[in-house]
Amino acid sequence: MKILGIDPGTGIIGFGCIQTGKRTPELLDAGVIRTTIGDQTASRLVELYDSIVELIDDCKPDAAAVEKLFFAQNVTTAMAVSQARGVILLALQQSGVHIFEYTPLQIKMAITGYGKAKKADVQEMVRIQLGLRDTPKPDDCADAIAAALTHASSVVYNKAT
Repeated sequence: MKILGIDPGTGIIGFGCIQTGKRTPELLDAGVIRTTIGDQTASRLVELYDSIVELIDDCKPDAAAVEKLFFAQNVTTAMAVSQARGVILLALQQSGVHIFEYTPLQIKMAITGYGKAKKADVQEMVRIQLGLRDTPKPDDCADAIAAALTHASSVVYNKAT
């Protein structure tokens, strides 16, 4: 199964595509999508939509794991990320990809076993689980891969029970 993990944002959107079914998951592609800083919000959302559609075409995922938003204070940032998240969900839905959403707490629990783990701990566990030489950078990329791995472990767990 191919799983596309996505860490939503406005300026930087992390992604990671993994293949499961073997003993350990395999990283197929990962990186970030950057929208043009300074452009109008609508233009950035179109740019994001086009990039996500292209990513879906390249990865051909069976499922997508999208990180849910959790903001305690900055409403302006939450609104902008929510708009980007809506565009991402729209592109996935229109492409027929099954969408699964996970909170940061769920992802940290699945990857490290501790819901309040630090970003560095998540990055290191992603590196270990995929057998990578280096930790994925930037954080947005590692977070997206962690979301994909969370879904992979959820699928394995659900099949076992």
